[in-house]
Amino acid sequence: MLRETDRHFKFDWLTIILFFLLVGFGWVNILSASHSGDAIELFNFSHSYSKQLIFIGLSVVLIIFILSLEAKFYERFSSIFYLISIVSLVGLFIFGKNINGATSWYAIGSMTLQPSEFAKTATALAVAKYLSDLNTDIKSFSDQLKLFGIIALPALLILLQKDAGSTLVYSAFFFVLYREGLPQIYLVIAVLAVLLSISALKFGLIITLLVTAFIVLTYHFTRKKRPSFFQPLMVILISGALAFTVRFIYQNFLPVHQKDRITIWLSLEKDPVKLKQMKQTIAYNLNESEKAISNGGFAGKGFLQGTRTTGNFVPEQHTDYIFTTVGEEWGFIGSALTVIVFILLIIRVIILAERQKNQFSRMYGYAVASILFIHFNINIGMVMGLIPTIGIPLPFFSYGGSGLWGFTILLFIFIKLDSNRINEW
Repeated sequence: MLRETDRHFKFDWLTIILFFLLVGFGWVNILSASHSGDAIELFNFSHSYSKQLIFIGLSVVLIIFILSLEAKFYERFSSIFYLISIVSLVGLFIFGKNINGATSWYAIGSMTLQPSEFAKTATALAVAKYLSDLNTDIKSFSDQLKLFGIIALPALLILLQKDAGSTLVYSAFFFVLYREGLPQIYLVIAVLAVLLSISALKFGLIITLLVTAFIVLTYHFTRKKRPSFFQPLMVILISGALAFTVRFIYQNFLPVHQKDRITIWLSLEKDPVKLKQMKQTIAYNLNESEKAISNGGFAGKGFLQGTRTTGNFVPEQHTDYIFTTVGEEWGFIGSALTVIVFILLIIRVIILAERQKNQFSRMYGYAVASILFIHFNINIGMVMGLIPTIGIPLPFFSYGGSGLWGFTILLFIFIKLDSNRINEW
C-alpha cells in the first residue's frame, strides 16, 4: 500500500516532460513569429508571445486542478461534460462571433473562447464511457449507430459553423473504435469512400463509375462462391450516389476558399495558366510556408534570424503555420527533433493506454493519442503542401488559449487516469 504522500507524485513524468518541452519550444517559436524587431517586452500584453505566457500560466493552474481531482470523477461525469460541450456548440449559432468566415468563438471581453477545442475531450470521455459500459457490444449494429451518433453530433455542429478543420479531427475516433473491435469492413469502406471522392473530383462522375463498376463486377464474377447479383449492383449504385453527392457539394455548397484549395491540391483547373495564377494568389500562404521552410536549410537561420519570419511573409505564422518558423530558424535539425518529440509523446500515450487495467482509461488514452496524431499529421502535412490548406493548430505549439487549454485538459486527464492505475498496484 502506497503512503498517502507518495500517491500525489505517481504520475508519468516522461509524458509531462515531453508536454513541457513542446509547450516551451512552441512559445519560443511564437516569440519569433510575432516579434517585430523591437525589444522583447514580455509584460507588454499587446504582443502574442506575452499573451501566450498568460495562457501557459493558466494551463499550469488547469494541470494542478485536473491532477488534484479523483480519477473516477472524469468517468462518473463524462456524460455531463459531453452534454455541456454540445450546448456550448449549439450556443454559437446564437451568440457566436464570426472570425475568418467561421462562427466558432465566444467573445468574452477582449478575449475569445473556442468551444470546439474542449468538445474533443468531452467526446473522448463520452466514447470511452459508452464503450466501457457492460451492456455495450461494439459488434452490435445498434451500439455502433449510437457510437457513431456520439461522434457525429459535435462534428456536424462544428461543420455547420464552417470549421472543416476541426470537424476532420473527429475521424480520429475511428482508430479507437477499430482498436476496441469495430469490424474491419468499416475501415475498408472509409478508405474506399475517400478514394472514390477524390476520383469523382479528379476524373469526373462517368469515369469514376465505369472504373468502379469494372472492379466490382470483376471481383464478383471471379469469386468461387458468388452471392446474388443484387449485392454488386447495390455497391455500384451506392458508389455512384456518393460520387454524385461529393461533386454536387463541391460545386454548390463549399465556401469559395475551400473549393479553391481543393482545386489547387488536385489540380482540377484544366487551364495551366489559370492554375498557376491560382497557386500564386490563393495558395499564397502555402507558397510562403514552403519558402520559409526551405530557407532554413539543414541547421536553420538561428533564433530571431529568419528573414521570412521576421519579414512577416507567412500570414498567420504564429498560429496554424507555426511549424514554418521551426523550419526556417532551426532548420532540418530542429524540425526533425520537433517531429521526434511529438512522435515520442504519441507513442508514450499509446504505451500507457495499453497498460491500463480500467477499460475506460484505456479507450480514453487511445482517443488522446489518435486526436494528437490527426492534429500533428494534418498540420505538418498542410504547411508542407502535402494536403490541402486546413485551419488546424499544431498541438501545444500554435498560439491561442483555447487550443492550448483544450490539449492540456485532454492530455492531463489521461495522466491522472494513468496515475490511478499506478496507485492501485
